Amino acid sequence: MTKPRAGVLALAALFTTSGTIHLVRPQVFEPLMPAWVPAHREVILGSGVAELACAAGLAAPRTRRAAGWASAALLLAVYPGNVKMAADASRTRSTRFKAIAYGRLPLQLPMIRVALRAAREG
Repeated sequence: MTKPRAGVLALAALFTTSGTIHLVRPQVFEPLMPAWVPAHREVILGSGVAELACAAGLAAPRTRRAAGWASAALLLAVYPGNVKMAADASRTRSTRFKAIAYGRLPLQLPMIRVALRAAREG
């Protein structure tokens, strides 16, 4: 197993931060949940646990490959919430909220790319 690239460690740090927020302040994410997703609070808590698990897996050489695949899947799974956030932002006057919401959408692509690189390279 090779030493992780900086991008993999950055992704692990992002997952650690986001996963912690999911668990400590889940109400932050409730407005992002699409209506068709059941059990919003439970899904938010579960995704926080998944982010923390992915972060730990990316940081550990023995689990980096599997964590890379899991991270890519997780990023794809939460994308509808990011799209909903952007749609909601488009109906507000807050330039800051719009910038954050729209800025998150293209950031998912390089994050997925890093996760896939971790999956391929281990």
